[in-house]
Amino acid sequence: MSFSIIIPARYASTRLPGKPLLDIAGKPMIQHVYERAEQSQAQRVIIATDDQRIADAAKGFGAEVAMTKASHESGTDRLQEVAAQLQLPDEHILVNVQGDEPLIPAAVINQVANNLSDNSFASMATLIERIADAETVFNPNAVKVVINKQGQVLYFSRAPMPWCRDLWAQFNDNNKPALPEGSSYYRHIGIYAYRVNFLHDFVQWPMSMLEQTEKLEQLRAMENGVAIHAQEAVQAIPTGIDTAADLAKVRAIFAGAEHD
Repeated sequence: MSFSIIIPARYASTRLPGKPLLDIAGKPMIQHVYERAEQSQAQRVIIATDDQRIADAAKGFGAEVAMTKASHESGTDRLQEVAAQLQLPDEHILVNVQGDEPLIPAAVINQVANNLSDNSFASMATLIERIADAETVFNPNAVKVVINKQGQVLYFSRAPMPWCRDLWAQFNDNNKPALPEGSSYYRHIGIYAYRVNFLHDFVQWPMSMLEQTEKLEQLRAMENGVAIHAQEAVQAIPTGIDTAADLAKVRAIFAGAEHD
């Protein structure tokens, strides 16, 4: 099984302008992500960007770079453009590694690629983690996932899912119940593997009703009949960097590692 990694990297960011180039332990953030990706079993790692500053920095540390349009609405669109540029085979597997995850373990990159390769029914694969507290279940920023016994995703939602009818019958703002005993609730982790032919189809589909409602791009695939495989991550995936506070935490982690 062979796969490639594409790391989408945009310069524009509302909360952290120039985020891919922010310094972490003497290197730009995007270099840390690239080096993590290089530790995986991928045959090829490509940084996809619409910004010459990011391209120049990436070439400076030896990365392969693909220049893409600035008009893309999502990283998925950017991946598809790169796949088309490189004329990758329809069944080739691409893993989307976010450019703001400098701590992503190589093991989970390998896992999501292998899962897609091993499950021919799916055109996409992703990872999940078990939820241990009710607060997360009721948090709309935590995307919940329900899967069947074969690992096929039944639905993604920001709502508590599945809804425990009996235990939560008296639910209100002043009564936030615990999780039912023996339950398995899962949160979605935003790493994906795709087959190239799926990407070519995806960019042709209009935004779906479920996608617009939940603001979850993967629901566009599901509304168009695409099967998605999901599995618990073999290793915890540290949070990405969205805010200045996130950046400070990651810098502290790297600083601590340097002094260990």
